[in-house]
Amino acid sequence: MTEPGIDPADEAIVAAQLGRTPRGIHAVGHRCPCRNPDVVVTEPRLPDGTPFPTTFYLTCPRAASRIGTLEGSGLMREMQDRLASDADLAAAYRAAHEAYLAAREELGEVPEIAGTSAGGMPDRVKCLHVLAAHALSAGPGVNPLGDEVLDLLGAWWTEGACVSEGELA
Repeated sequence: MTEPGIDPADEAIVAAQLGRTPRGIHAVGHRCPCRNPDVVVTEPRLPDGTPFPTTFYLTCPRAASRIGTLEGSGLMREMQDRLASDADLAAAYRAAHEAYLAAREELGEVPEIAGTSAGGMPDRVKCLHVLAAHALSAGPGVNPLGDEVLDLLGAWWTEGACVSEGELA
């Protein structure tokens, strides 16, 4: 797991990426090849006390847009169907769920969301953004469906950084 804390420059980039002030950031979970954060690790409880199960949050708007296109293509339904018919994939996806929970528990215990990961894990596929964020942060081989999403995305960073210094407030 990453060390807690986020550099103010990274926080400004994330705010520009999201178009709002980020909440509950614990650390940068992954950096795009352009060097901007593209995933943040969030605390399991937001500053206002709200439980927040999305530990790995995709911040890059370019990657998020491409993932939205994948979601619109019917990919989630196809992945869901494969989970139902491929025992090995289902077991690997359950292991990804367990890894997600373990990573969140390192940050703190929040009884209201105990056992709940994100993205539909371990039985459904409902958010490719979360699966990709988990795969980026955890590395290849941890979340099989997140890895597939990343493979389908291609090199979203080749057009340059999604946020430049001139866009920072």
